[in-house]
Amino acid sequence: MTFTRRALMAAAAVSPGLVQTAPALAGDASAALPARAAFAKMPYVYLDSGSTHPMPLGARTALEEYLRYKTRDGLWTGYSMDAKEKAVLAGFGALVGAAPDELTFIQSTTMGENLVLQALGFPEGGGRIVTDALHFFGAFYTYGELAKAGMDVVTLPMTAEGRIDMAAMAAAVNDKTRLVSISHVSTTNGFEHDLKAVCDLAHAHGAYVYADIVHGAGSTPLDLRAAGVDFAASSSYKWLMGDFGLGFLYVRKEVQEKLTRPWWGYHQVGGRFVTHVFPFDPPGQGVADYGYAPGTDGKFAMGTTSWTGVVQLEYGLGFIQQLGVPNIQAHRQPMADAIQTELRRRGYQPMTPLGSRTPLVAFALKDARAKLGDLLTRNDIRMTVSANRFRVSLSVFNDMNDVDKLLAVLPKAPPA
Repeated sequence: MTFTRRALMAAAAVSPGLVQTAPALAGDASAALPARAAFAKMPYVYLDSGSTHPMPLGARTALEEYLRYKTRDGLWTGYSMDAKEKAVLAGFGALVGAAPDELTFIQSTTMGENLVLQALGFPEGGGRIVTDALHFFGAFYTYGELAKAGMDVVTLPMTAEGRIDMAAMAAAVNDKTRLVSISHVSTTNGFEHDLKAVCDLAHAHGAYVYADIVHGAGSTPLDLRAAGVDFAASSSYKWLMGDFGLGFLYVRKEVQEKLTRPWWGYHQVGGRFVTHVFPFDPPGQGVADYGYAPGTDGKFAMGTTSWTGVVQLEYGLGFIQQLGVPNIQAHRQPMADAIQTELRRRGYQPMTPLGSRTPLVAFALKDARAKLGDLLTRNDIRMTVSANRFRVSLSVFNDMNDVDKLLAVLPKAPPA
């Protein structure tokens, strides 16, 4: 791996102690950072994993095996999707600090957030919700609709440094607050909330905390129970290296029994299930006797799970565990610091706080898509370019050469 002198010096200007490669891990050579060997050779510099992360080659192999199982191509007596589902829930729990019975599969992060809102009885019960401008922008619609329905919704602004000010949150959270809803790591600029500080503040006023962890899980050290988070949700197609259609909902054990079941799905059923309507059934007063599954499943579980998503995640979560999230974070930090230092020097307007330790680095630029979109495409660079913002996403396969190419392509001063 070759690091260019310019990028190394830019990184050293911010974090001189971090200009080093992450240590190679024992075992699979593809688990050394940067883990280029674990992914297909890409025809461009890919800096957009925060939108959709490439699938590791090992996950592709696992899917090919699954397809042989599904087509009954040979004998598959030892292939158990039930075991894989349990392994994925346990693996995700270990990654984010959650017990398996605090987790259930869901379709998407948005689905998880909406299930939580329904379980809390919103909007009928009224009260205040405190959120912020760095939450997932899809939630602007969600909380806008709740405000129209009578909820008192407070949206805290982003500071000039790209943060959410805890003093402003403390002023907004009061004894009428029922929920504080945030993103652990912001999709907009990578700002990372101090989850424990947020939870301590909310709990002091009797409020719950929901965290969207889609940009934190798999990329940034995270312990939901230690922080005191009540609810969290994440899809799997970003830093978990999975695919669309499968995610996780976390509900802290201590609050599960305080919630109203927001909907009914047959995976919520547990214990003895006995029907009373078919030949040879025992008599009974209803069509069936049944109980509820324990834990989060019993309140929130849905229907069928994406088995292709489970197969991908079984590999991907093991791969992330082998790399180690602290190693992943240390690997990308010099790259993030290099981008911050150089583009600030050129006069670009930063949106990400200096010293941020998440995988996202964003800058504001008026008409960014029109000014940069074609330029980046022509030079074989893929990253998020929005109407007035561009965002770099750094993952396990990127290295300082990718950063150097980006810096060489971007204009030496913000385009007018």
